[in-house]
Amino acid sequence: MNAPVNPTGTESGEGARPLPGKALAASLREGTRAAVEAARKAGSAPKLAVVTATDDESSAWYVRSLVSAAEKSGLLHEVVHLGPKASTEEVRDALRGLGEDGSVHGVILQTPLPPGVDARALAEAVPAAKDVDGANPLSLGRLAAGLAAFAPATAEAVIALLDHYEVPLRGARAVVVGRSTVVGKPLAHLLLARDATVTVCHSRTRDLVEVTREADILIAAAGQPGLVTAEHVRPGAIVIDVGTNPTPDGGLTGDVDPGATRVAGALSPVPGGVGQVTTAVLLAHVVRAAQGTGIGEGLRG
Repeated sequence: MNAPVNPTGTESGEGARPLPGKALAASLREGTRAAVEAARKAGSAPKLAVVTATDDESSAWYVRSLVSAAEKSGLLHEVVHLGPKASTEEVRDALRGLGEDGSVHGVILQTPLPPGVDARALAEAVPAAKDVDGANPLSLGRLAAGLAAFAPATAEAVIALLDHYEVPLRGARAVVVGRSTVVGKPLAHLLLARDATVTVCHSRTRDLVEVTREADILIAAAGQPGLVTAEHVRPGAIVIDVGTNPTPDGGLTGDVDPGATRVAGALSPVPGGVGQVTTAVLLAHVVRAAQGTGIGEGLRG
């Protein structure tokens, strides 16, 4: 068991407690393996399909890692490679075909896409019940309305990590830096659903430091390396770093400057934090979609 992590509002001088995601991700994967095994014994097998239309190596690396994780969990999987010259119509046809395929339970459109191909428009071709990464605008709308929906896996991974370390959300002041439809906006809705008081900041926020220093829980999800520094953090606050920014040496760095560890009460690392949990959450979504219960059932109804 993990000792609960609470925003203290005071500086301990001991440095931030790390909040790694490895143990949580392993637990989620084990749950997925058990659920897949039960489904196979019952005569069905959850299946994930990924559509790609790029030759981007970082995208290819992510798809390979996702396939590897699916294999380890026992999930069936299919990758549809359309190539970097695919048209909008070709991608839409592939998504619609998978949406109509009863053997496929989860569908993901991997980015980036070829020039001129609109990812947002294509996301609408993924049925909400199979939209396991919350890309369809319908999914975000349902999430905002408090209806059944799959949230983007990264946003849900942040909540899962906070729950894993028993961080109290009810009544907490949460500040999210970043307003993307992949993390910032859906995460704000997830936090609101847990009775947190939420502020969303972005590149045009005035006096960003003043706003972020009010946070009990500060979430950096802007995609800007080192954006959140020690001066942005209230002493003792819990900081979740969602940034995954590539470095010249092939590594990853987050949105939080290392100096913030002197002030924060706890901090999730990059790599090794939210990212590990995201993939595990995504695979768990596929199982839930296949089961046709809970979220999946609500989206079909």
